[in-house]
Amino acid sequence: MSESQSNITPPVGVPIESGSKENQEKEQSVPSQSQSESQSTAPAFKVWKPSNFVSRPPPPPPDEYFTPTASDLKLAQSQLSARTQAFTNAPLQLRATREAAEKQKKERYPYTTIRIRFTDRTQLEKVFPSTDKIKSVYAFVRNSLREDAKPIKFVLYEPPRRELKVSDTKVRDLTLADLHLAPSAVLLLRFEDEKLNGSTVPAPLASSVLELAQDLPPPPSPEDVVTPAKTEQTKSNNPLSGLTSGGLEKKVPKWLKLGKK
Repeated sequence: MSESQSNITPPVGVPIESGSKENQEKEQSVPSQSQSESQSTAPAFKVWKPSNFVSRPPPPPPDEYFTPTASDLKLAQSQLSARTQAFTNAPLQLRATREAAEKQKKERYPYTTIRIRFTDRTQLEKVFPSTDKIKSVYAFVRNSLREDAKPIKFVLYEPPRRELKVSDTKVRDLTLADLHLAPSAVLLLRFEDEKLNGSTVPAPLASSVLELAQDLPPPPSPEDVVTPAKTEQTKSNNPLSGLTSGGLEKKVPKWLKLGKK
């Protein structure tokens, strides 16, 4: 019995029961040491095996596909107008407005998911706070490498040639959100030693990391992806698309009726 327990005297007439109901409830509410250790040792990242999926080019579209429709021309005109207006109004945008927009973006994406892709298509994935800097990503990757590969320098970059070097003052002092990596980004890895760069060279990851590797989920098939063009085409082919929910034809504007006379 410890000194603190020996100083505690129970009330008169109340026996001390080591297996009382209150003690049992406390023991059940407090997780065991083995459970807490298993939760603390759970991996905080994911490892994806090289994907065996080979993307096959889709069949060539028919000639009618390249003939723009009225809706295509209208959409292109609206996009062009919006882009021109954005370039025109950009210099007039106040600094406070830009800062408010950046703040709203940071609050919307407090975490950033980063995937590191090796040359053999093995991928490391981890979620970082968006306030972290790029050096946190470098430290995570280096700690995941084998001991013989840790001293070898490497660089992380976004395709095609945006290098995110820690030595670059324009990169190292910015957060992941400031680098426009939030909410998610895929970074490629290139070692200075060309022997480690190759599609047939296995990623030099530690054995404890490779043991956690799992298959990458296959991408959705083109048939499963519903695009706005497909939805619009379905509506145009539907003979009931011009009818309202009540089965009646939509009303024609008065000016159009006058033009037909």
